[in-house]
Amino acid sequence: QLQLVESGGGLVQPGRSLRLSCVASGSSWDGYAIAWFRQFPGKEREGLSCISGPRDDTYYADSVKGRFTISRDHDKNTAYLQMDSLTPEDTATYYCAADRLRYSLCVKWRVSSDGSWGQGTQVTVSS
Repeated sequence: QLQLVESGGGLVQPGRSLRLSCVASGSSWDGYAIAWFRQFPGKEREGLSCISGPRDDTYYADSVKGRFTISRDHDKNTAYLQMDSLTPEDTATYYCAADRLRYSLCVKWRVSSDGSWGQGTQVTVSS
C-alpha cells in the first residue's frame, strides 16, 4: 500500500494559481491511479481529478474542468494538481488518493479498502 504526502497548500489571492504535490512512497506506484479530492467543512470529499494508466489518461469533475490540471512525474513518484483562476469557493482541504481500482477511483471517485489517502493540505483563497 502506498503512503501519500501532500504539500503545496496555503493562502492565495483570488485569481491566482497554486500547485499541489502528492509524493508516493512505500512501494511501486505502477498500476495505481492517483486522484485529487477536496473537502469543505461538514461535507463529504469531492473527487476533482484523476490520472491513470500507462498513457496517463486524465479525468476531471465538471466543477474544475478547464481550471485544474493533473499530471504526474513517474521518476519522482509525484502527482501534481495545478489550480488556476482560484476563487474563494475553492477554499477547502485537498487530499490525494491512490488505488489500483482505476475505474472505481477515476470514474466513481471511490477509494477501496486497499487504496490510500494522504493527510491533506489546506488551501485558502482570500484577499
